[in-house]
Amino acid sequence: MKIAKRLLPLLLVILAVIGIGCSHVDKTDVEEVITNELDLLKNLDSKTTHKYISYKELFPDATENTKLSTEVKEVFSLFFQDFDYKILDIDVDKEKKTATASLRLSTMDAHTLAQDFAASQLKKEILDTAEADSKNTKEVSISLEERYLILNQLLKENDYKTVETNCTMKLYNTGDKDEVWEIKRTYSLENDLVGGLMTYLSDPDILSPEDTLAVYLKTLKKMDTEQMSTYLGVESILNTTDTAKNAIASALVEQVHKNFNYDVISSNIESYTATIEAKITTFDSDAILSAYQQELDAYLSSPDAVIDGSQKRYQKSHELLLENIQSNTATKTAEATFYFVNDGASWKLMDDSGELGNAIFGILTTSPVEEDEDGLEDTDTDAGSEEDSGDSDESYSEDEYDSNSDTE
Repeated sequence: MKIAKRLLPLLLVILAVIGIGCSHVDKTDVEEVITNELDLLKNLDSKTTHKYISYKELFPDATENTKLSTEVKEVFSLFFQDFDYKILDIDVDKEKKTATASLRLSTMDAHTLAQDFAASQLKKEILDTAEADSKNTKEVSISLEERYLILNQLLKENDYKTVETNCTMKLYNTGDKDEVWEIKRTYSLENDLVGGLMTYLSDPDILSPEDTLAVYLKTLKKMDTEQMSTYLGVESILNTTDTAKNAIASALVEQVHKNFNYDVISSNIESYTATIEAKITTFDSDAILSAYQQELDAYLSSPDAVIDGSQKRYQKSHELLLENIQSNTATKTAEATFYFVNDGASWKLMDDSGELGNAIFGILTTSPVEEDEDGLEDTDTDAGSEEDSGDSDESYSEDEYDSNSDTE
């Protein structure tokens, strides 16, 4: 009995050592599996990447493409170029044949990338909408490939910092004779491996209303004449086939490019709606029209106006307006209110009233020459000579000249 009592502690120690040994073997096996898998991500193995994250998972609502380009396929390689990890702890449950590993991941700053993506996608939507309006095409939609091309461009052009996050990985034992450990692939794990990018891309508030307004206005400032005319609904002065009017339209857009700016005064968010008060700075349309009218009146009061005839007077009026637009340096600032609604996907600017167009172009939303066209242009379609147009009683410009002469 005394011998048995002496051997009992020794047996307990032996059993404990055996148990620790088995546990250590299991942890080593689990660690080996994790290392093998994540090292493949570090080494930019595309098969391993797509095993965890498919192309569709980042953009589940996007239109599917039948074939993706090479630029799309290299997105994940660019994303994981600085990927790293460290295993912090491994816990093995032998009875349930499961294991849990705690890791620290080093990934690209997915939050900043998602913000940049949302801004770039909105810019594309705005420009595509302008193009669709001008061509009377269907509603704009961005395909899966187009979204990945945006990501590809962002990853190539920008240098994103690396951030660290903690991650929990689940594994299970297959239970076969080799007792192989496998990583349990879940949405949470996939999201962790890309630094939360899947969550950030689906966040309807990834861009605030102020950020959204900034994208709208900065995109607008860089639009060409056709895009701006259709997007703002000011076709009467910007969308025309007349050569002289085209020159005026281009000059107005150039004024926008040079002078347009804005400052946010206040913003208010209530649930899924938001209101932003802002100051819009643009070219001074009043100053342009005032200078134009003075020069036009002086011209119409001169003998040259009668000699030129109505057709040339009409052309002269275009020339004077164009010159005043091109030489304008005056700006004005006015307050404007912008309304937004969050549709569950992102914040959208509501501008059905065309306030944005009015804020930018002011009283030039209609051409002053167009308004006076009946007076400045001969109504007789056959009147092409100076003599015929000079005798026309319907010429507003000539009547204007006569009245000015009488007063003198």
